Amino acid sequence: MNRKITIAFLLALLLTSCGAYFNQPVGVQKAVFGENTPATINLRSLPLPKEQVVVGVYKFKDQTGQYKPTEIGSTFSTAVTQGATSILIKALQDSKWFVPIERENLSNLLNERNIIRSTRQEYATDSNTKDAPLTPLLFAGVLLEGGIISYDSNIITGGYGARYFGAGASTQYRQDRISIYLRLVSTSNGKILNTVYVSKTILSQSIDASLFRYVNINRLLEVETGYTRNEPIQLAVTEAIEKAVEGLVVDGIKDKIWEVKATNDEVKAFLDSYAKEKEEADLALLYGRDRNEKRGKVGFDVGGGAAYIDGDYANPTPKPMVKAGMRYFFTPYFDISGSFSVFRVGNKDRLDVGYGSIDVNLDFLILPYDSFSPFVYVGTGTYFNSAYENVQSKIQGGLGLEYLVSNNFGIKAYSEFNMSFSDNLDYIDAGKRDDYFYCFGLGVSYYLPQHFGKKSVK
Repeated sequence: MNRKITIAFLLALLLTSCGAYFNQPVGVQKAVFGENTPATINLRSLPLPKEQVVVGVYKFKDQTGQYKPTEIGSTFSTAVTQGATSILIKALQDSKWFVPIERENLSNLLNERNIIRSTRQEYATDSNTKDAPLTPLLFAGVLLEGGIISYDSNIITGGYGARYFGAGASTQYRQDRISIYLRLVSTSNGKILNTVYVSKTILSQSIDASLFRYVNINRLLEVETGYTRNEPIQLAVTEAIEKAVEGLVVDGIKDKIWEVKATNDEVKAFLDSYAKEKEEADLALLYGRDRNEKRGKVGFDVGGGAAYIDGDYANPTPKPMVKAGMRYFFTPYFDISGSFSVFRVGNKDRLDVGYGSIDVNLDFLILPYDSFSPFVYVGTGTYFNSAYENVQSKIQGGLGLEYLVSNNFGIKAYSEFNMSFSDNLDYIDAGKRDDYFYCFGLGVSYYLPQHFGKKSVK
């Protein structure tokens, strides 16, 4: 049996980790041209301008003040690249909208021009011959300023794993985030024409598996495997800068700062696509969430489950329950719901009776803009038997989870506590307290496609 378990575990490791094994760097690799990012393709596919803009970039600084984090603290290495100026200049060239001019090391350029002038004057062979003057330096119509303004480590960390009799596996992940600001400044009057803010997350993942087992009295088997993958920070910075340059270009077209070489229909389609992306960004929240309303104002619920009595008899048993209702959201967080349910309660060999119940609740949805949200509710109601003889009032409260498969369709699970104002739920009046019962259910929800007239609530 031990050998079978060991063989199965090794096969599982081989199959699940083959991707990592087949991509191990087992040899020296040759130099290659730098990788492109998803933003590079969009930047190079921008419509061409009628006239390129001469732009100067003196310094695009690392303003984070962050050092590279480690497990024991930090090192003297900075968390982000110090060559962001070079990345920005390359992005400006790729866009084909700008003519970058040298400003980061302007003193070197001026010194070299002075050397050229002095050399010509000193070594001129004919005093009557006049060398052509150096061409004048280009001057910038606009300047680009800004920098990398934040590097946030471990904004999300987590993982999961399992171990059983010496065999186990686990995975961990960590997410960091960088943010940049890029602003466009007019050199004629110093006016800030536009500012773009871009953020990019950086993902790190690790997966490992191990086996520690005695296959024989004197034979111990130990197997370990795993790999770690870290998204390069330099590529994350590059993508963020390229996205910022794209935003500057499109905002300049929209604000008529410069003109584009394209038809009106092409420009309109391009701007509409960008406006849609900006609208989604405006509704975005941290951790991949957004402010889009996902539920209509009116919803319908149906489901079933079990009811469990806490009365005067011993040995209660769960009995079936079905429920249907309707809800109305007066804000994305709160709604009023009404429902009708039919349920049975019983005790082993003693009781098995049925009831109907009409309830009204105030519901609170904790994460209304998420597809997965907890909810709580409180309310009051009345339950009665089929002969309408045992009619009693109650209050109830519950909590649950809802997952939206789409904006109109959801699945939920909930548990509910019902406190009766009578001790006659089980048709026996005994003890010092009234009868209680619990409901546990699963259900589905359908929301009519009608929202609050706006996509976000601040």
